[in-house]
Parts: sequence; C-alpha cells; structure tokens
Amino acid sequence: MKVIMKNGLVKDFKFEEKEGKNAFRHTASHVLAQAVKRLYPTTKCAIGPMIEDGFYYDFEFDFEFTAANLVEIEQEMRKIVKESLSLQRYTLNREEALALMKEKNEPYKIELINDLPEDAQLSFYQQGDYAELCAGPHVTNTSLIKAFKLTATAGAYWRGNEKNKMLTRIYGTAFPKSSELEVYLQSIEEAKKRDHRKLGKELGLFTILDEGPGFPFFLPKGMILKNLLIDYWRKLHTREGYVEISTPMMLNKELWETSGHWDHYRENMYTTVIDDTDFAIKPMNCPGGMLVYKLQPHSYRELPIRMGELGLVHRHEKSGALHGLMRVRCFTQDDAHIFMTQEQITDEIKGVVRLIDEVYSKFGFKYHVELSTRPENSIGSDEDWNVATEGLKKALDEMQLEYVINEGDGAFYGPKIDFHLEDSIGRTWQCGTIQLDFQLPVRFEAEYIGADGKKHRPIMIHRVVFGSIERFIGILIEHYAGKFPLWLAPVQVKVLPISDKFAEYGASVMAELQKQGIRCEIDNRDEKIGYKIREAQLGKVPYMIVVGQKEVDNKLVTIRRRDENAQESYSIQEFVQLLNNEIEGF
Repeated sequence: MKVIMKNGLVKDFKFEEKEGKNAFRHTASHVLAQAVKRLYPTTKCAIGPMIEDGFYYDFEFDFEFTAANLVEIEQEMRKIVKESLSLQRYTLNREEALALMKEKNEPYKIELINDLPEDAQLSFYQQGDYAELCAGPHVTNTSLIKAFKLTATAGAYWRGNEKNKMLTRIYGTAFPKSSELEVYLQSIEEAKKRDHRKLGKELGLFTILDEGPGFPFFLPKGMILKNLLIDYWRKLHTREGYVEISTPMMLNKELWETSGHWDHYRENMYTTVIDDTDFAIKPMNCPGGMLVYKLQPHSYRELPIRMGELGLVHRHEKSGALHGLMRVRCFTQDDAHIFMTQEQITDEIKGVVRLIDEVYSKFGFKYHVELSTRPENSIGSDEDWNVATEGLKKALDEMQLEYVINEGDGAFYGPKIDFHLEDSIGRTWQCGTIQLDFQLPVRFEAEYIGADGKKHRPIMIHRVVFGSIERFIGILIEHYAGKFPLWLAPVQVKVLPISDKFAEYGASVMAELQKQGIRCEIDNRDEKIGYKIREAQLGKVPYMIVVGQKEVDNKLVTIRRRDENAQESYSIQEFVQLLNNEIEGF
C-alpha cells in the first residue's frame, strides 16, 4: 500500500503497520467528507482524524441530520471509491489557503489556518473535485478503501469546548478487505452485548445518576466486587513489602505549585477557597505521598520504601468524554510510590513488572508494553531524563520483555512504561503504568542520608496496577461478559426452592453456605422453578442449587452450573469443598 507522507514523498506500508493504518483510515475520512460535500454542498467541514478503530469527521449541517442521511452518504462514498480517484498533495501559503477556504465558505478551516504561523506552508490533498486542508499522510488512491462502514453519529462541540457550536460527528471504520470488516463488525456487536453500562445496571453493580454526572454510585453487589479487588490488592502489596497510607482529598494551592501540577494540569483540577486560601481537590496522590515521606529523616538502609495508597482522586473531564466507568470524574487510583537510590532502579522496576504480570495473568489478560519518552511539555534536565529512560530500558531488556518505543508520550516529570492489556474479544486497554521520576524529589527537597553520611535525593517510582479500580471493574465486566469467576462473583450461589414447601430447607442450606464464607442468596418467590433458573442465569450466578423433596429426604443439594444444563447432587459439605477448590485454583 503506497502512502503519501507529510513531506509529499511516497512510501510503501502494510495496513498492519501503524503508519499504513493511519494513512488508510485518514483517507477514508476524506472520502466521507467528499461524499457529504457532494450530497449537501452547503455543509461546513471541521476536522476528520483517524482514531484507534477507524475515523470520524465533524460537520455543521444546515438541516436536521437523520439515519437516512447516513445511508445516502455511505452510498455516495462507494461511488467515490469506484471512481478510483488519485490523491495529490500540494502546498499553499497562508494567504492563498485563507482565500481558498473563504471561497469555499469553510469557517472552521479558516480558524485552523489562523492558528498557524503566518509563514507556514499549508498542505492540501486533492481527490477529484474535493480538496482538503490536511497534514496527511494518505494513501494514493480512493480505490484502496475497499471495505468501510459508517457506524454511528454523535454531537461534538467544536474543539471540545462547550461554549462552541455543537457539530455532528460521523464515525466510521475501514479495512482493505471485506472479510476484515465483517470480523470487526461482529466484534462490535459482541462488545455491545458486553457493554459494562448495560450489564452493570442489569447485575445491580453500579449506576450514574443525573445528580452526579461522571461520579459513579456503587450498589451493594458492586461494592462486594470492588472490595474483593481491594482485598486482593492489599494481600499482594503486603506480601511485596508495601506499607499503606491515606492522604487528604484536598490540599492547598502551594503544594500543587511545588509539584508542578498547578502549571501543567490546572485545567483538569477542581478548586475551592478555604479561609481565603486556594485549595485543590487532588487529581493525583503523589504530592501527598511526598509529604508523608518528608515527615521524618531517612537512611539509605531504609530504602527502598514502597508506599501504597488507594486514593480517591477527582479530575475535571468534559461531559462529552464521560463513558460509564471507563471515563469518570472521580475514581480510586491504586497508587504506589517507591523511594529508592539510583542503584535500586533496575530491581525495583523488575519487581513492579512482575507484580503487574501476576495480576493480569490472574484475570486472563494478555498484554503488550510501551516505553514512553520525554514530551515537549516537561520539566527536568536532559541528564536526568536520559538516566531515567535508560533505567527503564535496562529493566525491560534484562527481563527480555518485548516493548515498543512511544516517542514523546511520557509524563511531564519522567518517562514511563505502559501496559496495554488485551481482553477476551481482542480489545486493548491501557491500565498499568510505571513512571520514573527524578523531579518531584528535587521540587519537594526530599532527602536520605547515604552510606557516606551525606544528604542525597531519592529517586521516585509512580506506579499503578489496576490504574483506576472503577475503570478496571468496567473492563472486567466486559472481559467476562458479566460472568465473573467464582472468587470474584458478588453472588456465588443462588438457592432455588421448587416450591414454598421447601423454603425452610433452602434457608438452612443458604445459612450453612454463608457460615462457610460462601456468598449466597435464596429465591423464595412463588414462581415456577424454570423461571427461577432463567432469572439466576440472567444474573450470571456461577452456581444454582435446586431443592425439592429428594434433596430434603437425602440431605443433599442438586446443583446446576451457570452455562450447563446438567445437574449433580452433593452433600452440603462436598459442595462447599467443590467451591473452595475452584476458588483456590483460580
């Protein structure tokens, strides 16, 4: 697949390669815009980037857009693909570009051009009767866009600013082959069935109410799930030598100025005033962790100090970006901060990598690793950044762990390792991260006494395993399609009496299971047993116990597994042992 690069040179790429996929889908967005302009010439075009699974384009229509319009546009796109239009790149100076966009009545393009330097040479890509202001890259011909689908529409504020005009965003995806598109569309349908917002409501796990957009409410069963994850987290971290702290949710502005967040993250922070002093609700836990470290002097003999915190943080997310538990305004971050000497960097990084690998393996996730380097908006010396980056590389190389370099995507205070896990239907999620930080210890004047009796700066690791516990729960809901493994299921067993006559025996069975630490419920409704079984299956309960006359007479329980129709009978003790074996074996 030939691609016209941003400099106008043509190179060969495969669709599987990032550059090839981006160029392919960016061209598909231009085909979409061309189709829209052919059908509705007065429409104004905004932006049309590629995204992870496809592309989108934002438009201002002067009529009410409907599903019928989407069908028309897709049909017109097919015509454009069949026309086999070559793409040509050319450049204009700022004055020429502005004149062209004024002639075409494209105010959003004019605004974009006005934001660029006056001496900028602006690139355009022409395909047939359509020319688009764009940096590229693009494939060389529209005929390459063989398989595509417009998937959804949504409202989107221009430039993400709620004060700007609401535009219509059209989403789509594109592949070189129809078979690849078909597989993708099937995965989308499967993803809809697994949507954590839908399943979270059906299973009684969480809700988000109008009174608190972006602020999740966890319901009783959801709290069981959340606490099970927290208990597991605490058990692992105690084993690995971490201590746990809890820092205040709100701290004064001076702290955030010292940490650098006030200058680099201010727009995402909630603020208030107390006694004429500015305060911020914490978006991160690390500055509070620094204060705890500084409460007493430290010796090199104490290092590394591994300090964990399950801290509730708040971040100002735009309403259009909110999405169930995946993007919220408050969440519990399973932070830890490790204070260490420079000589301990490699071993500590390895320890965190092993911990993350253990956790993801337990849940059945595969993952890949990215090493992100210094961004433009950053603090600290080149020397510190080089040492930090090489420290991360060394740890990964010594563990023989494959990784890719993600240039310029590090945190503002240091490089990082990101873990992108893959769920059961092939989607990837960025959760775990390890960030190496030379800067905060300097800014907070943190110290330890070295073997030479002199004061030294510790080096700091910021790391999370789950990332956001709320988001991780959302991922788990979709990964398991709500069918949690037995150890994690909020309700492990449901007792189903065949009739009221057997309710007393059913209650005694439930009481014995609960005594043995099994999370159990009983369905005593006056309904047929088939209905009760179906309801329990809809609730994704791992085990159902059916009790009737045979069970009462023989002091047995008859069980059905969640996804099986076969029935087996056990004594209560045998059944408890079966459950414990399954829990311990996971």
